[in-house]
Amino acid sequence: MYLDDASRLGELIAAGGHNIIYGGGGIGLMGALADAAMKKGAKITGVIPSFMRDNGWGHEGIDEIIITEDLGSRKKKMFEMSDAVIALPGGIGTLEELTEAITMKQLGLFKGALVILNTGSFYDHFITFLEGVIGKGFMRQAHKQIWKVTETPDEAMEAIRNYKDWCDDPVSIARI
Repeated sequence: MYLDDASRLGELIAAGGHNIIYGGGGIGLMGALADAAMKKGAKITGVIPSFMRDNGWGHEGIDEIIITEDLGSRKKKMFEMSDAVIALPGGIGTLEELTEAITMKQLGLFKGALVILNTGSFYDHFITFLEGVIGKGFMRQAHKQIWKVTETPDEAMEAIRNYKDWCDDPVSIARI
């Protein structure tokens, strides 16, 4: 199910004429997404820290590899190069990147769409957590508009196509 959705998303991204900027890995969901998108002609750019590349974790078949010094530089580069973020199910690194994307949007530092692909209800507990953060006053109710939760790759692409920024002046309401 997860690999199928990752591959489907890669195909849809390519079919839409979009390029992919991602962490540069050759396995797992992002490897499947990259492989499917490449088969359909999308340009794939991987951004990977040198230690990961040195350990052989990079995808050898993608169009471009950008090697960074560390994970922080990697995220910064990916956000600079990206027009949208789609979070697929993943581990703690994915969760860390997702929460940074939410923070950057909250502070007005990233303007693109932010979509959480909730394949098989993977993110249900995380979404409940975010709603609790809002409910307890650590984020504003308006901040719930930062992200869009979708259940399928098709819905994720639709959310990106229909994206309108969540707030004209996020800095004005960022402070809690």
